[in-house]
Amino acid sequence: MRFLFTALAAVLLIGCSESPKTAAKKKEPVKLEPVTGRQAFQQMYPAARGWAPDALPLQLKSLQLTEVKAEPGKAGAWQCIFVSPGRGKSKLYTWSAIEAEGNLHQGVFAGQEDSWTEARQAKPFLIAAIKTDSDEAYETAVKKSAEYMKKYPDKTINFFLEQTPRYPNLAWRVIWGESVGTSDYSIYIDATTGTFLERMR
Repeated sequence: MRFLFTALAAVLLIGCSESPKTAAKKKEPVKLEPVTGRQAFQQMYPAARGWAPDALPLQLKSLQLTEVKAEPGKAGAWQCIFVSPGRGKSKLYTWSAIEAEGNLHQGVFAGQEDSWTEARQAKPFLIAAIKTDSDEAYETAVKKSAEYMKKYPDKTINFFLEQTPRYPNLAWRVIWGESVGTSDYSIYIDATTGTFLERMR
């Protein structure tokens, strides 16, 4: 009997020691994938509505990350300025695939609240106006930029979305360069219809 109890205890100990090993799953490496502007926006919007029920987007733009390789019409991070007309406040939200410099945190992150008054240029826009995503805007812009892209094949491409008096509809600005201020070439695409609007040099 003593032998049987000893053997049984040994079997139970072995079973207990091995079960965590068999139950443990190997962790898959996190894929650092870029996303389109609308995909990032859809993740930021619920957080903005939690901040202010009347929150509306004012500007959406892509951010380039060296650790996350950009794909056509996609970026490793995006930032969106939301405004609350009722409160007269604005708040910057970011979505990032990773923790990175520039106060970027993985997932959705909210910045500080600032005062806001409606300006003559950028206007808050309705979410329903984003019918054309950044990857679709990219495809249309590329068709109009074959000569420029042949001359500058490795130039960084960024995206900027806003509603201004320049066009009747919300528009994507596809920018060759790091920013609007430093770019020497960009294409405007109607974010509602997806049509080409204008080439800027």
